[in-house]
Amino acid sequence: MARILVTGGAGYIGSHCCKALAKAGHEPVVFDNLLTGHREAVTWGPLIEGDLRDAGTISDAIRTIRPEAVLHFAALALVGESVTHPERYYATNVLGSLNLLEAMRAAGVHSLVFSSTCAVYGEPERVPMTEELPRRPINPYGATKLACEMMMEDFGAAHGIRSVRLRYFNAAGADPAAEIGEWHDPETHLIPLVLDAALGRRPAISIYGTDYPTSDGTALRDYIHVMDLADAHLAALRHLMGGGVPAALNLGTGSGASVRQVIRTVEEVTGRRVPIEESPRRAGDPPALVADPARAEQLLNWRADKGLAAMIEDAWRWHLRLHSGRAP
Repeated sequence: MARILVTGGAGYIGSHCCKALAKAGHEPVVFDNLLTGHREAVTWGPLIEGDLRDAGTISDAIRTIRPEAVLHFAALALVGESVTHPERYYATNVLGSLNLLEAMRAAGVHSLVFSSTCAVYGEPERVPMTEELPRRPINPYGATKLACEMMMEDFGAAHGIRSVRLRYFNAAGADPAAEIGEWHDPETHLIPLVLDAALGRRPAISIYGTDYPTSDGTALRDYIHVMDLADAHLAALRHLMGGGVPAALNLGTGSGASVRQVIRTVEEVTGRRVPIEESPRRAGDPPALVADPARAEQLLNWRADKGLAAMIEDAWRWHLRLHSGRAP
């Protein structure tokens, strides 16, 4: 059994990865400031309350628990907020990651799996998107994640910290047992917003743009089940602990779903009508963002295998529990 430090392990993706780590026989130790995470989501290992912006706190934590590897999720991740408050994103995402890397270097911890994003590419030149595309982020969120990736590459060359940077597309779904799930405030992701509309918790769902060059005129995105993401992190961890080479990898299904497809699938799964409102496009929203996951499949022997209906079924089960007051 390996002891793994999980920064941001009280958050959406981090908590699902902690459950997967524990199921695989590892001991996840969560480091989280609980700003956006939930104490109730930390049930598979101990919690250290701390903030990565405090170099001494993360350094003490790593020296104390002596992890064999780190999974790094802790970050701010709202694109709009990053535009209006970039200072928060550079302080938390970049300075926090620098403090983590320096603490790992000092303690001799050399394996890191990083939660990155397809936002490092900006508006892609083509889809499906490969890792060779230029990295040209168009907002501070994507820019800070790219800065973190570049730091990790430099720390690898200088100090031997090997990292796998996992560039997610659109995480969705929930733990099939509904023990944990997507739990943001405010919520900005499409699928829980559509589920809110199906549940009557919001009057309608807004479709931003109906004139895109896609099959139904609405934007196309690559949705990936959060448990498939958790499996990818376990595969990346095995890769690094087995001496594997550093890498940056796209995580997606390789196929996209439009906004209207998501709404239609929610209606099919829930048996409820979803009211919609059509609005103009939002600035900076590309018509399509779809991953080419071939490199992750080749290097990690990993493939996403859950489709959109499974994501929405699991998310709906969690959504009902969360809003009935039965969530943890």
